[in-house]
Amino acid sequence: MTSELVLGIDSSTQSTKAVLVDAATGEVVAQRSAPHPPGTAVDPRAWLDAFDRASDGLLPRAAAVSVGGQQHGMVALDASGEPVYDALLWNDTRSAPQARDLVAELGGPQACAEAVGSVLVASFTATKLRWLRDQQPAAAERTAQVLLPHDYVSRHVTGGDAFTDRGDASGTGYFSTADDAWRPDLAEAAIGHAVALPRIVGPADVADTTASGLVVGAGTGDNMAAALALDLGPGDVVVSIGTSGVASAVGPTRIADGTGSVTGFADATGRFLPMATTMNAARILDLQCLLLGVDHDELGRLALAAPPGAHGLTISPYYGGERTPNRPDATGTWAGLTATTSREDVARAAFEALLCSLADAVDLLTGMTGEPARRILLVGGAAANPAVHAMAPAILGAPVTVPAPGEYVALGAARQAAWALSGAAEPPTWKPPAAETHDAEPTPLAREAYAHLRDRTSDWT
Repeated sequence: MTSELVLGIDSSTQSTKAVLVDAATGEVVAQRSAPHPPGTAVDPRAWLDAFDRASDGLLPRAAAVSVGGQQHGMVALDASGEPVYDALLWNDTRSAPQARDLVAELGGPQACAEAVGSVLVASFTATKLRWLRDQQPAAAERTAQVLLPHDYVSRHVTGGDAFTDRGDASGTGYFSTADDAWRPDLAEAAIGHAVALPRIVGPADVADTTASGLVVGAGTGDNMAAALALDLGPGDVVVSIGTSGVASAVGPTRIADGTGSVTGFADATGRFLPMATTMNAARILDLQCLLLGVDHDELGRLALAAPPGAHGLTISPYYGGERTPNRPDATGTWAGLTATTSREDVARAAFEALLCSLADAVDLLTGMTGEPARRILLVGGAAANPAVHAMAPAILGAPVTVPAPGEYVALGAARQAAWALSGAAEPPTWKPPAAETHDAEPTPLAREAYAHLRDRTSDWT
């Protein structure tokens, strides 16, 4: 008997990825993708076109579908369901002043974290609504409903009312992680009037069924979907090295960190997904590639030819400001350059800066949760570099496991779809992805030098 197929969608910043998966085994049987327009503010209708193209030929074969999507993006709609303004994405920082205002209105950072699980920064949806109120009042006045990117695409699938899940909702700034419920008063305070919010669907629940019988799951945010795909357990820490860097872990305990170092998101299973995020990750390597005129593979080869500590060259890599630590106006700092500094040293220092920054994020995360990292999983595009494999365990001070490259957000959405389709109490058990584990002797010298520069430059930025 042929197993049913489920479709998982990743509607990310750059593109829509669709994977058709065997619901029983998790085996990928087909996949497609379609690009999104560039920029930090885009017409969200482009995502619907990308969904149609990426799912063409796959959706009719599926018994269920779920959508994972980029977190935080603001999709403001009028009474007829049409966008009133471009969607402001997570990486659009124009609402930083509004973030500060909203935190103050909530009574300060700790009160803000107690109310919504996190201290608001410019990525959160509420800050973008306040920006719309302040800078585009006519569009704000026309706004009748606010959705997240994955909600908007899910509604396109069903043609019905809008819905979301607690995981993605926890990144809006108007959802209570303590009560697992919307705070519509906070959404109203952000934009200046009451707005409709999507209904919240439970992790395993069927959100809707189309006329053709297609089961539609709740969907979730991209980080939550990836955690579901990797089947995270106690002591697992995922370190994602993409445009941004993320250290996250699933646990049973709600986080409310008033320092803002760790965001207290909910996950896609009924638990929580605390997270420490850096703004600078793979782009640290991008800049070094540009300066040296090499690609990432050659940068890695150069780095491995230099010794730990890069002959004293240390980089504070806060090129675009930083979120962990919270230095939005920071710039990068290089220290220890000498007349004998080599190309190899420059390459090595970039990888060490990247990994030391992520090690700080892991320390903040585990310090907040009280759960030591028993297993560190490295994912994201830069995690495939052999220099990362060699240096990460030395700097993180623990073995690292690197799952095979895959569309883990889309796979997590597919697993959620299979869960909704099954009606079971737990998500289906799928074979874990192939993975390699790497170990190395610790190199505390690199972290000590990085910490010294980080702390020394805190007064400069």
